Order: sequence, then structure tokens, then C-alpha cells
Amino acid sequence: MAKKYELPSLPYSYEALEPHISADIMRLHHDKHHAAYVNGANAALDKLEKGRGTNFEGIDIKAILRDYSFHFSGHVLHALFWTNMKPSGGGNPGGLLADAINKDFGSLDKFRAEFTAAAIAVEGVGWATLAKDPVGDRLVVLQAEKHNLLVGQGMSPILVCDVWEHAYYLQYKNDRGSYVKAWWNVVNWDDADKRFNRAEKNALQHPIQAVD
Repeated sequence: MAKKYELPSLPYSYEALEPHISADIMRLHHDKHHAAYVNGANAALDKLEKGRGTNFEGIDIKAILRDYSFHFSGHVLHALFWTNMKPSGGGNPGGLLADAINKDFGSLDKFRAEFTAAAIAVEGVGWATLAKDPVGDRLVVLQAEKHNLLVGQGMSPILVCDVWEHAYYLQYKNDRGSYVKAWWNVVNWDDADKRFNRAEKNALQHPIQAVD
């Protein structure tokens, strides 16, 4: 029996991010949408386990793996999203992350502008992501359509912003730009810095170098 994924608890109350993100959004987003991705990933695991019992005869493995990729990626990104935010957040990063942002983007302001533009320009639904590229040894801004499209293999997410409509529509309607602007006020730079430091250590295991 495969180990099941579990919905993590929010690290703060539903209303903790107000006025920037409402309690109604957080309750719906976490309890319904994130939970659906957890359930979907577990359902895909069950189908894979069943398929192994029949060597996948008569089973559409392509559809199962597509569902698994979508729901698992949604689960992981949301789990990261919650910890990437905190009450009384915002401000500026510090430490090694700040140094890396200045090196790779030219300044914090230039990084914010690039990340914001990427988030607003996501086609349809998806995410903006600050990630560590271990091959080029640099920070990059990526878009992830849905949860699992246009992502870079081997890259470590540091900071993510959800721009699916369920993340903002109850409060900001179709004004994604205002939502992204408000989101900067709840960014948890301490969490992002810890993730960057961990990614730096993992970068020693270069994904395309030979393994000793």
C-alpha cells in the first residue's frame, strides 16, 4: 500500500493574512482546493497500484500519470505557498538570498518587477515561481501553467505565487495585478531564505553531472 499524501494544516489562522488575502479565500483555498489536489494525487496512486496487479492491461496509464502529475504538483506547490506567506510579512529578503537576487537580477526592485510581470502574464491559470537553477547556478523566475507545465526539471522552488482564480477572485475579482501587488505584503522571506539555503546545499548534487 503506497503511503498517502496528507493535507498540511495552515501555519496561521484563516484571517491572519487580512486585509491582503481574506479569510474566506484562505478557507476555500486550503480546505477545498488544496484538499482536492491531495485526494486526486492519492486516487492516482491507487490506480497505479491496481494497474501493477494486471501489468496495466486495459488501463490507460497515460491518463493516470497525467492526473498524478497535475494533482501531486498542485499539492506540493500549495504546501509551499502556505509557508511562503505569514502575517505581517513583506519587506525585503536578507542574507544569502538577498545577495543572490542582487547578483542574478541586478537588484531587488528588478526581481520584483520580473516576478510580478511573470505572475500577471501567466496564461490561464498557474503560478509564478522563483527557483534555483542548479545547472547554471542562478536564480530564475518561471511560470508554471496549471501546476505542472513549463516547469524546469531539477530546479528547486524558493518562492511561489498562486495565480489560479481561486486564489484571489472572491476578493479581487478579475484584477490579478492588484492581488499580486497585495501578495508581496505577506511574503515570508525567512521561509524563502531557508529554502534557498537548502537548495544551495542540494545544488552540490548537480543533476547532469555523473554520480560517483
